[in-house]
Amino acid sequence: MIERFYLRDFLSFKEAELEFTKGLVVFTGPSGSGKSILMNSILASLGLVEAQAGLSEATINFPINLDDAGIEEDELTVFKQIKKEKVRHFVNNQTISKKMLLSLSKSFVRHLSLRDYSDFKNENLLEMIDQICLENDAAHLQNLLAYKERFLRLKEIKKELLGIEEEERKVHELREFAQFEISKIDLISPIAGEDEELMQIKKELSKKEKIEELILNAEEIFSYENSVSSALELLDTDASFFEDAMNELRAQFEASRERLVELGECNIEEILTRIEQIAELKHRYGSIEEAIAYKEQKLQELEHYESLEMQKELLQKEIRALHEEVLLGSEKLSEQRQKGVQKIVVSFNEFLKQLYLRSAKISLVKDELSLFGQDRVEIELDGTALDKVSAGEFNRLRLALLAVKSLQVNEGGILMLDEIDANLSGEESMSVARVLSHLAKNYQIFVISHQPQLTSQADQHFLVHREEHSEVKMLHKEERVYEIARMISGDKITQEAVQFARGLMAEKCV
Repeated sequence: MIERFYLRDFLSFKEAELEFTKGLVVFTGPSGSGKSILMNSILASLGLVEAQAGLSEATINFPINLDDAGIEEDELTVFKQIKKEKVRHFVNNQTISKKMLLSLSKSFVRHLSLRDYSDFKNENLLEMIDQICLENDAAHLQNLLAYKERFLRLKEIKKELLGIEEEERKVHELREFAQFEISKIDLISPIAGEDEELMQIKKELSKKEKIEELILNAEEIFSYENSVSSALELLDTDASFFEDAMNELRAQFEASRERLVELGECNIEEILTRIEQIAELKHRYGSIEEAIAYKEQKLQELEHYESLEMQKELLQKEIRALHEEVLLGSEKLSEQRQKGVQKIVVSFNEFLKQLYLRSAKISLVKDELSLFGQDRVEIELDGTALDKVSAGEFNRLRLALLAVKSLQVNEGGILMLDEIDANLSGEESMSVARVLSHLAKNYQIFVISHQPQLTSQADQHFLVHREEHSEVKMLHKEERVYEIARMISGDKITQEAVQFARGLMAEKCV
């Protein structure tokens, strides 16, 4: 709940500081006194509407998970908004973004504005019905989880199948492209390291004639070999080093001749053409190794294209089997929900009767399969669809629905209500007050009241009045009597109005 609220510099308000209790908190006051301004400033401090006040601060006593926002938790959580050149938001004196602030606020505050259909969204209604089903059958949760798991898997493989079918539409062109790319590389059939070898051959061919000439001239050294050996012998010098050198030289020349013979058999035009082909390949793919890797990739793609039909058949088979399981699961959920709906209708209509509304019909209609099953919840007020009922009837319908939910889950939190009893008769206003009193057992409820009946049932009553500036005052018992009497008879308060006000307050809902 909101324990304390502080406001400064907002339109007609110079300053206001309020302390709240649990239950139903009602604001009253003459037209133009600043009731709506005050309510909006509370909403703004929590990020639910645009902030315009110089400063607004709300102290919250409610468990809030602040970890996701990276904010340290304290015994109380303080939401603060400051506006100078721009608006800044804080939680526990740490700066926070408007988006994160809104995310935190929505975990414990509900702002029920006019014609807000969120409570009547199909998934929210089904969640309420499922909660009733769980009370009667613990296996309903397992059925629900199993259904959702199968439905999500079905959705996943349907998406995968669509991808394959889309790929199939392009596969002919893709296959031809892959084959074309493979054939281009196969035409050259490159070998890793071949480019270096070809450049070496080209280099050697360019020097072939010169090498042959030089070797021929150099071989004359062997005609002096015997003379050198004889001279070394006369000098008593070991000639083995000379013999080894000459043998090594002879071997080198022999190897060179063999290599020159091999080069002589090379077709220089073919070598140059090959070098040019390899150069084009490297220009396109970066290197021979990358060209070979690209070819392998295209071969794998071809293999994938060939396997598409088999994958498609397997997926179609799995989809058929899963679809049957999902249908059976949804029918099982529907069967359980029908029992839950019957219980909800009883409670719902009891609250509608208190609110002076006609009976409503809640029915489950088969719809397309979704994550929540195949059920669509339809609500009619005595045969009238929701979008056709009046604003007053809609507000009371929503209150009845909230009351039904509160019977299931004591989740608590804060409800901010807009114009909840506007244009209602006295009896209708009192009926709204009774339901709000029921909800106030779990919620702290803030409402601006236009009617003495609802106001008389407040747990806390604030008067908003304006002279030079708007001011707020918490009213005690006798002050409340005269404010309610003013609402009944106008500025000229009559004794009859005072007596009527006392009577209304004596009927405080339990």
